[in-house]
Amino acid sequence: MSDLARSFAKAKLTSLPPEPLPPPPPPLPEEEHEDDSSSASSMSSTGTIRPPTSTQKSAAPVPWSAFFTQELYLETQFDHGHAKYHVYLIPPSKPKAPLLVLHHGAGSSGLSWSLFALEVRKLMPEVGILSVEARDHGSVVWEASGEVNNDLSIRILSQDLVEMVRLTRSKMGWPELPQLLLVGHSLGGAVVTETAKNGQLGNKIIGYGVLDVVEGSAMDALKSMQSYLATRPSVFPTVDAAIDWHIRSRTIRNPQSARASVPSLLRQLPSGKWVWRTNLSDTEAYWSNWFEGMSSKFLSARGAKLLLLAGTDRLDKELMIGQMQGERCFLHCSLRFVFVLASRGIPHPPS
Repeated sequence: MSDLARSFAKAKLTSLPPEPLPPPPPPLPEEEHEDDSSSASSMSSTGTIRPPTSTQKSAAPVPWSAFFTQELYLETQFDHGHAKYHVYLIPPSKPKAPLLVLHHGAGSSGLSWSLFALEVRKLMPEVGILSVEARDHGSVVWEASGEVNNDLSIRILSQDLVEMVRLTRSKMGWPELPQLLLVGHSLGGAVVTETAKNGQLGNKIIGYGVLDVVEGSAMDALKSMQSYLATRPSVFPTVDAAIDWHIRSRTIRNPQSARASVPSLLRQLPSGKWVWRTNLSDTEAYWSNWFEGMSSKFLSARGAKLLLLAGTDRLDKELMIGQMQGERCFLHCSLRFVFVLASRGIPHPPS
């Protein structure tokens, strides 16, 4: 942007009245709302542990049924094995209503979208919501030999997403797929971009959205990912303790979201202790594969586009050129809107 254009934009923006912040999210049933001022910061503060206070609310889990109407296990056979996919669903309430398909980031789960799903349904009660879980994150795929297949390459994850959408249609008895809006956070953003680009769902995809990731900054962040993972505890004595750690470390800034999503991130050992369901360190071989070429795919895939970032400084060269050349790409870089999404429960640290 030229100095003249920047000065003109600044003058126009400063003349506008301040935009009022939306109201805070409502409390969950039987729980008072607890103010969390840490959600008002755009900088990740993972690793900065907040000491517990005497007024801290219970870190007890909240069940999936508080956010979704159905939990589905979708089984299918392949020539080379079989799969058991895990998804959460709120069916569309009208025949022509679209289906919002949500894909989580690495190490997260379908329940990471729990509070987001509540907010969407308040705004658009007729819209359906399908929150999927990738293999090694809740879904399981086996080879014909019985060995678990945890291939997390972007092509395979996209195929899994397409299969989960099609199996959901079959399970629900829908005569045809509804129109689809794909939304992904971090790794999930790469998966929905790949899916929009490869065209396996045809003209049913009317749009796709990517939250908090672009190719350039993602590739840079991968250099320090192992260091970040080393700061996390490897084991928790209880689920409540894991929820409490996520809240105090500000890994998840909204306590309600932590109570909804953290239990699904863990598995229990015979000793009774809890460890991470997904060993992110073991997925390092796929990290570059997830994000390489993502910007080009995002710009060239068919459908309406939404890229939601904390600021334009996160745009890489290809996206910046695409924006300036008038590609069909809507870049919403409102920091205030990111705060609102974060307060609804979308995890902030990179994944």
